[in-house]
Amino acid sequence: QVQLVESGGGLVQPGGSLRLSCAASGSIFRLATMYWYRQAPGKQRELVAYITSGANTNYADSVKGRFTISRNNAKNMVYLQMNSLKPEDTAVYYCKVVDLGTHYWGQGTQVTVSS
Repeated sequence: QVQLVESGGGLVQPGGSLRLSCAASGSIFRLATMYWYRQAPGKQRELVAYITSGANTNYADSVKGRFTISRNNAKNMVYLQMNSLKPEDTAVYYCKVVDLGTHYWGQGTQVTVSS
């Protein structure tokens, strides 16, 4: 059974930074692509970034140049460093992994960008 636990969210002023963490259980981590999604109130969940097992990364256009995804396979952790935050980045952020066709999600962590 795969379990994902996000942490690191909070309230930050525009222009500030936060680092989200996702702790993953299960032996698939080293081989799996890890994803960060977000869902703002009244909006659909959207892909923010992903990182492959070989550390190739991809970002949504809205976060390119501001967010950085990384992973530590020894610790089964994936991170999302978020800089130059904007009010429109306010959302619940989720990490996700796919194993044998099943999508596993964490419980999410709230990020609020407001002055």
